[in-house]
Amino acid sequence: PIQQMHAWLIFALATVLLVPIALRALAPYLWMDVLYFGDLLRILVKFVSRRRKRPLFFVLDRFLEQTAAHPHKTFVAFEDESYSYTYTDKRSDKTANALRAQPGYRAGDTVALFMGNEPAFMFTWLALAKLGSPVALLNHNIRTKSLLHCFNCCKATVLIAGPELKEAVEDVLPSLKQQGVTVLLMTKHCDTPGIESFSDKVDEASDTSPPRSLRSHITFKSPAVYIYTSGTTGLPKAAVVNQNRLLTALAVLSSNGVTSSDVIYLNLPLYHTAGFIIGFIGAIETGSTIILKRKFSASQFWDDCRKHSVTVVQYIGEVMRYLCSTPKKENDKDHKVRLAIGNGVRAEIWREFLNRFGNIQVREFYASTEGNVGFINYAGKIGAIGRVNFFHQKLFPFTLIKYDTERDEPIRDAHGLCVESPKGVTGLLVSKITDIAPFVGYAQNEEQTERKRLRNVLKKGDLYFNSGDLMRIDKDNFIYFQDRVGDTFRWKGENVATNEVSDILTLSDCLREANVYGVQVPGHEGRIGMAAVTVNEGAQFDGSTIYNHVVNYLPSYARPRFIRIQVLEVTGTFKQMKVKLVEESFDPGRIQDPIYILDDKEKSYMALTAQVYSSIVSGIFRL
Repeated sequence: PIQQMHAWLIFALATVLLVPIALRALAPYLWMDVLYFGDLLRILVKFVSRRRKRPLFFVLDRFLEQTAAHPHKTFVAFEDESYSYTYTDKRSDKTANALRAQPGYRAGDTVALFMGNEPAFMFTWLALAKLGSPVALLNHNIRTKSLLHCFNCCKATVLIAGPELKEAVEDVLPSLKQQGVTVLLMTKHCDTPGIESFSDKVDEASDTSPPRSLRSHITFKSPAVYIYTSGTTGLPKAAVVNQNRLLTALAVLSSNGVTSSDVIYLNLPLYHTAGFIIGFIGAIETGSTIILKRKFSASQFWDDCRKHSVTVVQYIGEVMRYLCSTPKKENDKDHKVRLAIGNGVRAEIWREFLNRFGNIQVREFYASTEGNVGFINYAGKIGAIGRVNFFHQKLFPFTLIKYDTERDEPIRDAHGLCVESPKGVTGLLVSKITDIAPFVGYAQNEEQTERKRLRNVLKKGDLYFNSGDLMRIDKDNFIYFQDRVGDTFRWKGENVATNEVSDILTLSDCLREANVYGVQVPGHEGRIGMAAVTVNEGAQFDGSTIYNHVVNYLPSYARPRFIRIQVLEVTGTFKQMKVKLVEESFDPGRIQDPIYILDDKEKSYMALTAQVYSSIVSGIFRL
């Protein structure tokens, strides 16, 4: 018996010691998967309990809970001012009451917010939530036609603009006046007829809370915000983010281990999903403090983080690269930042960032404003956007399907169904549209909404969301972003729709056809815009006229940086030959056609010389 006992003890000891070793060797990420599943479960339980509350519980209610829990805590710090949760609450009450006094506004009307990053953006959004109004978040870089299009998409009756955008509003004022739109400018005084000053009215308004009855009409399906995306074609589209989706999004920061003791550095635009949902709405969930910046500055980034004891930062791929390309300093690792959340960082930049700035946990994720699937790289595997596991697949069924990039469409088998990509092979990410993973679509744009729906994917009659993104899954189940398909490319963190840019180029007098595509530039993320164009018969290419045209119609990131004059080649099916053009890029040594480069100093498109080309490739000339 004693020998038996010894044998059992040795066996038990060996099991205790060997099982973890065996698990680490055979399933190295199992523990992380289990922890992630626990996170998912917790989020789901919290979400379901909130959905059951009566009266209905929305993001605004979470903000009111946080204000009651820590009234004097700083909610947002901006430049030299800081505003507590109570101040924010009261200022949003004053804004709501000032707005109710405007003759052109009724509680519940859609309002467009055309503002840069400033606390008034947040106060105004909370005010509109209190009034039950959906809010369209307009990109403050858009002008004229694009601005009017975005404004009209969401059927807003009021436009609230930041003071620095007065000229942009004046450009479209005749059209807004014609539609009877109320235009408010966040200043104390405005002498432009048709534009009312608004800050003075907010200062004078009462700070009593507007009655809850003003938002009693809202359901989980009501639109909360419209966020604009240059999806795959056409002018920017208003993705409808409903109350239910916003409530789901509340969990993003807390699921990454962010708590109320964290200080979040928010320098991404508030009109974007990342800045608005992850930064602003995420901080409401966790009760954190936000350090708000007008815009990203690589030179001020770490000094700001040190000054404000920042613990969490947000990024897009370019942010990391800009930070890595600043001159090295002795105190690069001297900061309290422990977590960076974002997307679009390349593996080599990720490694460089960690080597230089210290042991910061990087949480890379993948999501799109209107999409119904997302991934998070909870294991911290460098280069991956997330990890695929059984639980995730059950909740959000998705697959990668084979895609023909030449014909710009999914490959189908003899039965007309899509073909799944095996592990290690790049495929198009598609995700099943279900009750848990719905696809709401775009406001006033059924045609574009339908374009994102893919039918008969794995069996007849099924319905999937087409992400437009090519992905690859490795043998360890990590998923990697490869590229966008066909008609869209990313530059400076923005999606650029090639068809929209083509349409705008051909509106100019001298161009007959334009084929727009993205080309890679050494040392830069994403792709920069290039256009192959044909000139109208009898017309001359005029660089300064085209420059003025694109500046009037397109935000800076969407303006084609290179223009190639050619007789447009089309394929047998009259598909424009993008693949070949992308390969040839903008190298004047490979291309016989004249090539021009956009020059902001000269306010024109200038001939691209071999010398300028080599300075771009070597990184001397910054784009």
